[in-house]
Amino acid sequence: MSDMSARTTIVVGASRGLGHGIAVAFAEAGAPVIAVSRTTTEFPEPSNGAGSIRTETTDAGAATVPASLIDRYEPSTVVLVAGATPHMRPLQEQTWETFSVNWETDVRITFHWLREVLLKPLRPGSRVVVISSGAVLGGSPLSGGYAGAKATQRYITGYAQDEANRAGLDITFTTVLPRFAPMTGVGLPAVQAYAARAGRPVEDFVNRIGPLLTPELAGTAMVDLVRTGAAEVAAGYELNGAGLRKLS
Repeated sequence: MSDMSARTTIVVGASRGLGHGIAVAFAEAGAPVIAVSRTTTEFPEPSNGAGSIRTETTDAGAATVPASLIDRYEPSTVVLVAGATPHMRPLQEQTWETFSVNWETDVRITFHWLREVLLKPLRPGSRVVVISSGAVLGGSPLSGGYAGAKATQRYITGYAQDEANRAGLDITFTTVLPRFAPMTGVGLPAVQAYAARAGRPVEDFVNRIGPLLTPELAGTAMVDLVRTGAAEVAAGYELNGAGLRKLS
């Protein structure tokens, strides 16, 4: 697993935040990366010249897109990071449309991609990582249905692992639950909303979070996770600025 040059990696949701950092980290580690996003994105050339990043601008939630991209690139690694930014309001200020946005985006993407991974299936030894959220562990009362949608992503990933095992497929699925990442488009509005709810300055709230997660740290952690032997990979991990922690 130390040599990533033959492990084509699809990163879904690579235009910003954690997804961008993960795509860059895999390229720096030597992997050919397919960076999937709905908007055109610029990436730096890998400093060591080993890996590469090719962009695919498309809607990852469309039912036909996973099959098209998996057939075209035949990846050994798929990392799903894409999702909608939740509407940060208390329950009574949500509409059904704002409340359900992460169900219609994050859960839909996870369903379509994991279904296609199993149908193809990916080659033996492949890895699939679904980026969920630390909100699964503690709830998120200001983000509508966000925590429930992210929990469903975790369930779907577990179901996919069960189906892979039943079919004798050598594919490893795991879920990663990042804690607040204030430098990202999803993390910053959440930090601002919860700081205001607690009556604290944003800086004070951030200081109480603990080790801060950045896109660069997330990228390093995902590369290390994919390089870990399949027998040692847990079904789920919490991720913060200190790294990955296995969930029971």
